[in-house]
Amino acid sequence: MNSEETRSTLMHFYDSLARRDGEAMAAMYAPNAQFEDPIFRLNGTDIGKMWIALTRRARDFSIAYTIAQAAAGHGTVELTAHYLYGGRHPVTNVILSELDLENGLIVRHRDQFDFPRWAAQALGAPGRLLGRFQFFQRMICRKAARTLGLPAKY
Repeated sequence: MNSEETRSTLMHFYDSLARRDGEAMAAMYAPNAQFEDPIFRLNGTDIGKMWIALTRRARDFSIAYTIAQAAAGHGTVELTAHYLYGGRHPVTNVILSELDLENGLIVRHRDQFDFPRWAAQALGAPGRLLGRFQFFQRMICRKAARTLGLPAKY
């Protein structure tokens, strides 16, 4: 893939996210793809299942993104997502995404964000108090995986 093909693929992926089209996002991953963020570590079809579940559950959802880098087969995207977590907690999550592509499909996707900041917004007082502790992050990861029917990161 050249840089323009990478840019086009990234735009299609994040435009699909903006439309809450989890099925379109799922179709963009290679069968052996890997995904990791502070909450999930997934492989293969579980990645698509995550996006489908998350986009179906999303409330008051919007994103803004910038393609910071689009090289041959690799891209970096700066993303800000706004949504209601649990239907009542407003969240603004600033995410740095790194994606590797082969033959037009995502083979590796890594999202980085400030988990304690996210937890404080999404979970209220417990998140503010406990969000910086590993045991709490592991607990949230297991709960999220269970809720979405996915394998746990920890």
